[in-house]
Amino acid sequence: MDIATGQHYVDNLHVNDQQQLLCNIRQVKNLVIGSNKQKTVIMLCGAVPRLLQLLGNETMPAKILVECAVVLGTLARGGEANRRALVEDGALPVALRGLAHSDLKLVEACLRFLRLIFTSPVAPINILYEDATIIPHLIQLLSRSLSTQENVASILAHCCKTHEHQLILLQHGSVQALSPLLSSNVPKVQLPALCCFAAMCYENQQVSSRVASASYNGEPLYHHFNSLLARNKPVKMQLTAAKCLSYIRKVGALRPDTDIIPMRALPTLVRMCKKDMTTEERVEGAETLAYLIEEDLDLQWTASFTDHLITTLATYLKVNEDQCTKSVNTSMNSKDVSNLKQAAFKVFASLGANDEDIRKKIIQTENLMEEIELGLADNNTKVQLAAVRCLHSLSRSVQQLRTSFKDHEVWKPLMELLSSPGNADVLVVASSTLCNLLLEFSPSKERIVEAGAVNLLCRLTEDLNPALRLNGVWGLMNMAFQSKQEIKNRILTKLGNAQLFKLLSDSNVDIIMKTLGLLRNLLSTKPDIDSIMEVHGQDIIAVVIIILEEDHPPCVKEQTLCILANIADGITAKNFIMSNEDILKKITNYMLHGNVKLQIAATFCILNLVWKDEEGAKERQIKLKELGVQKLLLQLRSSCDQTLLERVSAAINQFPSQY
Repeated sequence: MDIATGQHYVDNLHVNDQQQLLCNIRQVKNLVIGSNKQKTVIMLCGAVPRLLQLLGNETMPAKILVECAVVLGTLARGGEANRRALVEDGALPVALRGLAHSDLKLVEACLRFLRLIFTSPVAPINILYEDATIIPHLIQLLSRSLSTQENVASILAHCCKTHEHQLILLQHGSVQALSPLLSSNVPKVQLPALCCFAAMCYENQQVSSRVASASYNGEPLYHHFNSLLARNKPVKMQLTAAKCLSYIRKVGALRPDTDIIPMRALPTLVRMCKKDMTTEERVEGAETLAYLIEEDLDLQWTASFTDHLITTLATYLKVNEDQCTKSVNTSMNSKDVSNLKQAAFKVFASLGANDEDIRKKIIQTENLMEEIELGLADNNTKVQLAAVRCLHSLSRSVQQLRTSFKDHEVWKPLMELLSSPGNADVLVVASSTLCNLLLEFSPSKERIVEAGAVNLLCRLTEDLNPALRLNGVWGLMNMAFQSKQEIKNRILTKLGNAQLFKLLSDSNVDIIMKTLGLLRNLLSTKPDIDSIMEVHGQDIIAVVIIILEEDHPPCVKEQTLCILANIADGITAKNFIMSNEDILKKITNYMLHGNVKLQIAATFCILNLVWKDEEGAKERQIKLKELGVQKLLLQLRSSCDQTLLERVSAAINQFPSQY
């Protein structure tokens, strides 16, 4: 059909005789069914505006309106370009108004069209939520027919994208309205209802709790999910039911001892990872499993022993486009390969999050570290992120840091990632992993420092992303622990006083705490304390005073007092405290603070100042006695805290008896 012929058919849609008009619309319908090319021609000739004009005319007979909606639906099946054009021509508001018509066939035809649009990436889904009457009306339509059930459930499932969307659906009774659909004997009704429950429950505690407490036909709703895990159900239905159960468990809406999760949902997800499933099913099953077990040690253990899961996941990493096939014997493409790899890395990351024995089983996977290194260099950000998460999980193991991480220099690709702009999530996890590799017992620590980690981490402390600033300071703190004075000086010099003070005034309390931890690690041995204080003492004392005076949480002030205690342990550094009346007054004030941890830290500072075996102890004891410190120590003997009592007793014993 050429443009001229197409224009003839479109012109015929403008006749006044309604019977002839109905006949002409059906001709157009028959013409475009099964031919995307003819759909395009008809649309280019202006059919859509005329069809929408007719569909919006409530005086037209229902038969004509139904045929218009059917033709629009047929045109929407012609591809994304057609659907985008239909949206741009204003088809959605007209079709949504059609849902209010009394004729059920028209309502069903409009819903089929809307489903095609709203399940497409081009759909402006917010249009459903802009008019407060649309969602409740859609939910009311669920009870009209099998067709309305299938289409409304599909629309709601695809258009539930945000926390606000979830709550709106909950508010208008979607849980009660969708529940009967789970018991339908029609799979194409059950599945979209399940998908809608999954979309509503994902990371939403309020909705998940309502679903977990709901019942239908006298049975808890989650038991209906459980029944849909049966192997005689379609695979997609089993997988979606497992998703629903996983989501409500993950947010704590199901009791941890509910057997349905470890005995039914988890094994179903593991089974979805098997090679007889399609690539899409394997990936979806693995990713849902990773999400479910991410923070639950019991489920991690159960999964690690279920149906050779780790061995199964190892095959994900071996796939390539040339050698592997799907169960349907079609060659995998690069997207399939990437999806399988990132899914495997995700599950390994979750499995190894907490337990050393599980990590040991994972690390025994053939060529795992090599695959992780390849993943870190992958052009696909999802693969890269999953690989670095897997590495981060494994890096929590002391044993692996001393063995596998020593044999494979994974810190090199990590530092390459952090040395250039990239995905924020990747950089955050990569920097967290590098922090672990800089722990004192890591054999890689020295080589990482030599490779320029000080400069890299100092640069991270200046990043706009709070998570990267935190990891930058955290890495420096780990690096400084029990390090040579040369490295400590390098950190202080590169970081600079201005940046140090900026970090200590950060709005993020965790960043302040790690910066204070860095200072504690820098001021950790007498020679280092004296050397650093000689150069930076006045600035450090100024920072200490500011923090103790400002409104900070007790944990921050405790850490600051511990820094003073470290300074008080120096030989010459003590003078920075003893010569500063303001600091001494603050220490004595915190000895009587209502928070016992602050009392302990302040008393420990005093103990280091009055230690009798050190040079100048007598003079310091006399001065502190004049400030009333000895009396304060005697007062603290009435404390019920054993740690504080031990510190107080040790401090009192340093003073000569004649005092």
